[in-house]
Amino acid sequence: MQKIDKRHHYIIQLDTETANGLEDALPYDIGYAVIDTNGKIYLTRSFINADIFYYRALMNTAYYANKIPMYEKDIAEGKRIVKSMYEIREQIKADIKQYQVDTVIAHNARFDIKALNNLIRYRTASKFRYFFPKGIEVWDTMLMARSVIGKMPTYQKYCIKNGYVYGNNQLRMTAEILYRFISKDKNFIENHTGLEDVMIENEIYKYCKKQHKKMNKVLYAR
Repeated sequence: MQKIDKRHHYIIQLDTETANGLEDALPYDIGYAVIDTNGKIYLTRSFINADIFYYRALMNTAYYANKIPMYEKDIAEGKRIVKSMYEIREQIKADIKQYQVDTVIAHNARFDIKALNNLIRYRTASKFRYFFPKGIEVWDTMLMARSVIGKMPTYQKYCIKNGYVYGNNQLRMTAEILYRFISKDKNFIENHTGLEDVMIENEIYKYCKKQHKKMNKVLYAR
């Protein structure tokens, strides 16, 4: 077992890809990394949730259902690990215990956490209602970005120049657009697969941290 440096505060940074619409979203792709508060990555995991992915009528409702052949190819080649919801949750719980994690972070975290809670309620007929153990605090990189990047004149000009503004003049804060700004790659396209998206969201987190500005980050604690 890897020796853990207990001087660090460890966080799970995650992303999900889902089916079944937005309100009742159910994850079929769950990716996460264990990071420290500076964004250094210590562990990555990527899982395909068999309970949803192989329920084809449900899977066909996924916004990115066109990626099904890619997933099937990756699974056949051993590039992606398929596990049940129960197995995925047990692995996350084991990683939480090993790294003494008390914080989970995601971009637009409310969506991902709700989707994972939907999943455990769906698979257990609501016997269990929360995917993560009690005591986990949830951070949101979208809140961080609004507090830090959104206040930068350079980002404001960037969004106006490129049309990344909603009708009410609110700046767009998707992970894809934020990463384009940070990386200076205007042609960057988000992969929309779990672990791959965690990698760019980690860059957003690190960028916000490096600005050393006061920022909102806590979505809620349970």
